[in-house]
Amino acid sequence: MENAFVLELSESKFRDLYVCFCGYARCEPLHSYGPAMRSNYLIHYIVDGKGTYRKGEQKYELEAGEGFLIEPNTLVYYQADQKEPWSYLWIGFSGKRAEEYLEDLGLNGRQLTFRSEKGRELKRLVLEMMSCSDGSVTSQYRQQSLLYGFFSILSENAVDRGRGEPSKENFYMERAVTFIRNRYSSNIKVSDIASHLCVDRSYLYKLFKNTLNMSPQEFLTEVRLSRAKELLVTTKLSVEHVALSCGYRDTLVFSKAFKRSTGAAPKEYRRENWRSGKRESGENEEILRELMSNEDLKKLQKK
Repeated sequence: MENAFVLELSESKFRDLYVCFCGYARCEPLHSYGPAMRSNYLIHYIVDGKGTYRKGEQKYELEAGEGFLIEPNTLVYYQADQKEPWSYLWIGFSGKRAEEYLEDLGLNGRQLTFRSEKGRELKRLVLEMMSCSDGSVTSQYRQQSLLYGFFSILSENAVDRGRGEPSKENFYMERAVTFIRNRYSSNIKVSDIASHLCVDRSYLYKLFKNTLNMSPQEFLTEVRLSRAKELLVTTKLSVEHVALSCGYRDTLVFSKAFKRSTGAAPKEYRRENWRSGKRESGENEEILRELMSNEDLKKLQKK
């Protein structure tokens, strides 16, 4: 279980880089997420405690002052420590140049973690983002400036690690994942992925099994259902429209696949996990009080 304060944002007016959501979570011992995927980039920064982050065969033991990157449509798993469970801030973001800007921070698929001694400033920026919740043009510009401020701080400790030459397997996997990421909402099949890469299906299958321990079809389904879960708990789209948005032309087929994966029908999942972005005021105060002085809390409540 985690106690979380989350700000979900509507579609941004910006395109190169923009905030999708941000928040803070205080986790119970051994609280975990995944294995699952997200449709946006996320950066987590650990405020206190420690835990484990995994992507494929990569495993990281992390503690306060460190952070990690989650890439879109990539299977990840992370878990709070049993004795010292972590609390963390996060920012979810997207944009046409998000990958390029992350490279400026020294973060990519080969370097997923970082350390920053400026946790106090990072906390302040995220808290200010949380206060920009009215959806006004002024708030959108303020959120944008705070996101660039967040990147500015992380860039101070960036190391130019270089892109290096990817192996043939990594080259094909990156192209396959990008293709799926861009086309999962359409009616693509595994044969379309293989044709796009100019490889046969047996090679594509072997590539995915060796890299992700799942077939291309399983990965495509995981991407679609991960996006569906996100849409169900953050939007009011009908189940039919969620299905169409995730590449399912038949709502019944979607519902069966969703229940097979999660154990719950889409409507039931929405009822149990709906995020309104709001919690009881007393709980919000308790969570936010960990991050700021009483004076700062009063300022935030006035906004």
